[in-house]
Amino acid sequence: MLTVVHSAAVFGIDAYGVRVEVDLSPGLPHVTLVGLPDGAVKESVDRVFVALKNSSFETPSLRLTVNLAPADRRKDGPAFDLPIAMGILASSGQIRADCMADVGFTGELSLDGGIRRVSGVLPMALEMRRLGRRRMIVPADNAREAAVVKGLDIFPVVSLNEAVAIVTGHGEREPFRLDASETQLDRPAYEADFHDVKGQEPAKRALEVAAAGGHNCLMVGPPGSGKTMLARRLPSILPPLSLSEALEVTKLYSVAGLLPSDVSLLSVRPFRAPHHTTSTAGLCGGGSIPRPGEVSLAHHGVLFLDELPEYRKDALEVLRQPLEDRQITISRATASLTYPASFTLVGSMNPCPCGFYGDTVRQCVCNAQQVRRYLDKLSGPMLDRIDIHIEVPRLSEQELMARPTGESSETIRERVLRARAVQLKRFEGRSVFTNASMTSRDLRTYCEPLPEAQALIRAAIAQFALSARAYDRILKVARTVADLAGEESIGVAHIAEAVQYRALDRKLWG
Repeated sequence: MLTVVHSAAVFGIDAYGVRVEVDLSPGLPHVTLVGLPDGAVKESVDRVFVALKNSSFETPSLRLTVNLAPADRRKDGPAFDLPIAMGILASSGQIRADCMADVGFTGELSLDGGIRRVSGVLPMALEMRRLGRRRMIVPADNAREAAVVKGLDIFPVVSLNEAVAIVTGHGEREPFRLDASETQLDRPAYEADFHDVKGQEPAKRALEVAAAGGHNCLMVGPPGSGKTMLARRLPSILPPLSLSEALEVTKLYSVAGLLPSDVSLLSVRPFRAPHHTTSTAGLCGGGSIPRPGEVSLAHHGVLFLDELPEYRKDALEVLRQPLEDRQITISRATASLTYPASFTLVGSMNPCPCGFYGDTVRQCVCNAQQVRRYLDKLSGPMLDRIDIHIEVPRLSEQELMARPTGESSETIRERVLRARAVQLKRFEGRSVFTNASMTSRDLRTYCEPLPEAQALIRAAIAQFALSARAYDRILKVARTVADLAGEESIGVAHIAEAVQYRALDRKLWG
């Protein structure tokens, strides 16, 4: 008897429907699994038979054929355990097949019949709704992420027996519902706050400009000056995630298997800080079937690279594509996937190998050649893609011992929100949302400085030998500074502040 069970598989951050076709026919006991399954899927039949036996169901001694359609797309992972088990039960007559017509299934079976969580349930649930399914049975640990999808009844289960009871109607159960407060995004809770930062007013101002315009930032200073502390507080002044942004971020974490079971929708912007020993694949994504890397897990958030020159040069150079295109393409023999990677890059570094070049307290022990070799680990094209370069000096004794008196993150975020609102109105109906993403045509339209400001930027180009890309970055940052000031025109003060954020680049690398 042939039975069709509906499931889904993940490809990138989206899912596609999979028809699990199970057929039992007379013949010697034999199992055939087709449809481009990987190793984990091939092993599923062994898990399923033991789980059926330990759940007090009959295991048929017939010829079993399982097809995962479409057959031209590779299937991976253990998510097909539950749909295969339900197909075997229906094909052997232990349950009725027609009671599963509007149900989607996903879940990994343990040998005792329990159901474990799987990755990518949120995109699977979205696909089930698109295909017209009314109900979906998922592992209990995946219930919250699946319940985010409206118009689809979610039934969490912890065992195969429970899944069978739901589809056969034995025991009335209400679908899982989320508390409305779990999907509220307007008041994200951040533990780190800018009020805790002592001193460093220029650096805090630079990060405010970076948050307002979506600009990348590089902080240079001696060890212990507060670079990491500042970077960790940047998400707290970014605008709250919109629903579409939160869904994108949650889908990425669901696919990567990093979504906590007690979280339905990620409400805070990601902050990713990979170690400098991270490989290129770990940073940008990879694997035989490419998985999202750190640049994608930082989507709509902050990617913080501490000790930037210590990262592998090939890994840093791969960052150039996502910094420009806001996405990254990973090509392998089996698949080519494009993951979103729209993040704010914040880098930090010492000015030399020992960290005290130019320090007012400790003397640098590096010679000129060592300093130059250290700084040259960052290429010119990479530096040009970072809009803001800021120095973070050592705190004085008075600043260090004083109580924090700076503004709170909430106060700074209000100014950032006003500047972002100006940009959203400016780019209404476009795929551009921040000043950092403006095209060359946008620069000519929205970033024409006043005559006296043009004279200043002309002098800066001559003095610092700015590249064309650096010139564009100055105009974009100046536009953001003007937006924060609530001014339509770009004046001398706005250009001067934007040029200041490139001066450190020329001081160290020029």
